[in-house]
Amino acid sequence: MSKVKKSEQEIGGKKFDNKMYDKELAKLHGELVKLQQWVLHKGLKVCIVFEGRDGAGKGGTIKALTERVSPRIFRVVALPTPTEREQSQMYAQRYIPHFPAAGEIVIFDRSWYNRAGVERVMGFCTEDKAKRFLEVVPAFEKMMLESGIILLKYWLEVSPEEQTKRLTARIDDPRKVWKLSPMDLKSYDKWDEYTRARDEMFAATDTPWAPWSTVRSDDKKRARLNIISHILGSVEYKELKGGKIELPKRKIGKKYQEKEYPFKFIPEKY
Repeated sequence: MSKVKKSEQEIGGKKFDNKMYDKELAKLHGELVKLQQWVLHKGLKVCIVFEGRDGAGKGGTIKALTERVSPRIFRVVALPTPTEREQSQMYAQRYIPHFPAAGEIVIFDRSWYNRAGVERVMGFCTEDKAKRFLEVVPAFEKMMLESGIILLKYWLEVSPEEQTKRLTARIDDPRKVWKLSPMDLKSYDKWDEYTRARDEMFAATDTPWAPWSTVRSDDKKRARLNIISHILGSVEYKELKGGKIELPKRKIGKKYQEKEYPFKFIPEKY
């Protein structure tokens, strides 16, 4: 990372200003493109899991991670509430079809860990099912790795004060109000219950083969940069060298003459 003033960059100091953030993010986006090309070239299978409390910054991080790469290679999976049929299936069954094939990076915006978090805290599964999940998921993830999947798990840790600030901001902002679901409101006063669920989840599933990486996310910009940097450092890749790209010469109006047509252009309000 380039040198900047301490007031902008030092740990525990002020937040990144927009100019600095955009500069560093642009560098990381360039590296993500290199990673994308390498994953496709080598047929790698990468699975990235994002978990954390409501308002921890998962959505913004995923947007920053994917906004300059191909959605055909970087696929985002954010599953809705399970259907009645899915509720009758083996728990992991609805997630497995979304796992990466060769040349793909799949990003889970919440994952099978719903069972260890929201389902457990909000009573959508029994305590026995939640405990059984925690017992079997390490073996499940070991099977993922043995199949060739590179698994990265991120927990975004937000403070109660910052969570309140972010959830409150969603109420009056028409761009964000959709993020404030009825479930967010119901779970808001269950901070301690979610803390206990997180602690038990880490104790059971923070394994040597599939460890959790924890991210301080009160500073959203810093968290996004740190996560993308960590992903780039966790998957080995090389830049694929190619020749200089040049646009070919083209001739317009030589082989076909454009016809006059009353195109219906949209109103230009801006």
